[in-house]
Amino acid sequence: MAITAKQVKDLREMTGAGMMDCKKALTATDGDMDKAVEFLREKGLAGASKKAGRIAVEGLCLTAVTEDEKNAAVVEVNCETDFAANGDQFRSYVKDVASQALATEKTELEDFLAEKWLKDESLTVKEALSQQIAVISENMNIRRFQKVSESNGFISSYIHAGGKIGVLVDVETDVINDAIKEMGKNVAMQVAALSPKYTRSSEISEEYIAHEKEIFLAEAKNEKPNANDKIWNGIVMGRVNKEFKEICLLDQIYVKAEDGKQSVQKYVESVAKENGAKINIKSFIRFQTGEGMEKKEEDYAAEVAKTVAAAQGK
Repeated sequence: MAITAKQVKDLREMTGAGMMDCKKALTATDGDMDKAVEFLREKGLAGASKKAGRIAVEGLCLTAVTEDEKNAAVVEVNCETDFAANGDQFRSYVKDVASQALATEKTELEDFLAEKWLKDESLTVKEALSQQIAVISENMNIRRFQKVSESNGFISSYIHAGGKIGVLVDVETDVINDAIKEMGKNVAMQVAALSPKYTRSSEISEEYIAHEKEIFLAEAKNEKPNANDKIWNGIVMGRVNKEFKEICLLDQIYVKAEDGKQSVQKYVESVAKENGAKINIKSFIRFQTGEGMEKKEEDYAAEVAKTVAAAQGK
């Protein structure tokens, strides 16, 4: 099949690989983007941490937390422009959506949209959204929401860049004080900054590990074609362990570590020891605005030219 320039461009943005390498990868995989990413990784031409999803849609991710910090919710609401996303009207509305999510017993978005809007029960959540679309004059969408509860501890919340990233961290602990709450906030900031996929390595599926080992083995054989199985397997295990330290929250290097070596787990343990507490970071939720969605590309030059031509009657 013919490979388009846009496919090459998209793959290059996803992986950071060269244009000709991207074209070669797409040709070898019949234009399959996911397989092309793996092809480049196997050849050592793309970073393992590169993600396929482009983040480009505007909007906000905000949280709502109960006064006792036992329950919390995070929502993502999208709009068309950054101008609208930064407006007071839109932010106020998203806060109301977060409050609605905190109060709801629904778990599915469709059911959530169909329930009564708490600020005006003559409307559904979906109808209230339609009203906001009319007021703000942009297309808007409640994309997702998620809730978390912790009876034996608290939920820590963090909003980054005014709403570009929203994080909730479930902290199970038998002691709650300012120092431990600060620890929870620091862990939430870690999640926002380094975007882990898992809380701990035990959550990673055997299928995922096997898949990564296959890719790392192909990389190793390409890099050291004259080596043996022992050397290749050593390289594979080294890279698997390195990846765990990147994608698992508790294995990551704590961003505020003074020695640049302390893991998040060790940081949590040190706070627990200092406060005579038992602390367990059970889970986290991280929403990033527009994550995995692709923004419509706009050619402003072509749009202006089209407008001028129309005005000239061409």
